[in-house]
Parts: sequence; C-alpha cells; structure tokens
Amino acid sequence: MSFGENLQTVRKKNQLSQEGLAEMLGVSRQAVSKWELGDGYPEVDKLLLLSKKLNISLDSLLGRENTTAIREDGKASDTIRIISPHEGVIINASKVTRSQQFRGRKNSPKFALYASDGNDLSLWGAQNTFLAWYRNLEDVTREITEIQTALDSGAASYTLQYSVKCKQNLFRTIEE
Repeated sequence: MSFGENLQTVRKKNQLSQEGLAEMLGVSRQAVSKWELGDGYPEVDKLLLLSKKLNISLDSLLGRENTTAIREDGKASDTIRIISPHEGVIINASKVTRSQQFRGRKNSPKFALYASDGNDLSLWGAQNTFLAWYRNLEDVTREITEIQTALDSGAASYTLQYSVKCKQNLFRTIEE
C-alpha cells in the first residue's frame, strides 16, 4: 500500500477524522486529504509526529513493512512484539501484567510490568519476563491499555512509552 492508503487506514483505525488528525498535527484538513490522495507528503517533523501519535513505525506508515502480524493460517496474531527501550528487552507476548505496588524511597519506581507468551505448558505455568519500571499506577495502567489496543488492532509490535529508566544500587532500584 502507498503512504496515502496507509495513513488513511491508520487514521480510521484510530477513529480520527481528517479534521481531527489535522488538528493534532497543526495542519489544515486539506493537507491531510492531499496526503491521503497521494498528491503530497508531510514534512519530516510531521511524519515523526504521525508515527508517535498514531503508534505506528515510520516503515509501516511509508509502506515498507507489514503493519499487522499474521499467523500461518492467515488470521491476525494473538501475540505482539513488545520492545522495552530502557531495559533492552524484546519479547513476543500474549499477556501483560503489573506488579503490586512496591514500597520504596521517593525516587524509587512503584510498579513493574511483566509479559508472558501465554505458554502454560511448563510445570510452573507461563513464564513472566520483566519489561519495565513505572513511576505510578496511572502510567502502568495506561501502558497496559495501549498494549491491549495494539494487540486488538493486529499491530505487529509496540514500544513501551511510559516506563522510567532506572538504575540499581545494591538492593535498591531508583530512577535515573
């Protein structure tokens, strides 16, 4: 698909009108219409903003990769690749879960996010992989909601957006 077709598809998946997208980007509705018709392209800063706001990679938006994960049987995948930039973790997951709130100092993270591939075949059930630390309940909840939305829409991958970078000192984890 062309850039214009991809933009229109992603805009509609995000339940945005051309006017709503234009307002989000600070451009006219006519500019968005022009892009979708293939009569022009947005400037680089607008492309980056589109990628961030619509949660889609530039490669997908520009038509260079498949935007939906497809299983061998042709159906949308029930897993999503989750990328944790602060922890350097990449995992194909079907479930995510958060920890209980941790007690700690003022600059300590309060929640952790874990992912599972949903494979319950081992003796101990599904294995959880640590993904990231979060400052508060709102941030970890928002992340889980967006991961589920991406999974439901058939997105191939999701990069964590609300986690905090931390470092460990002896027995403590603190935000950098």
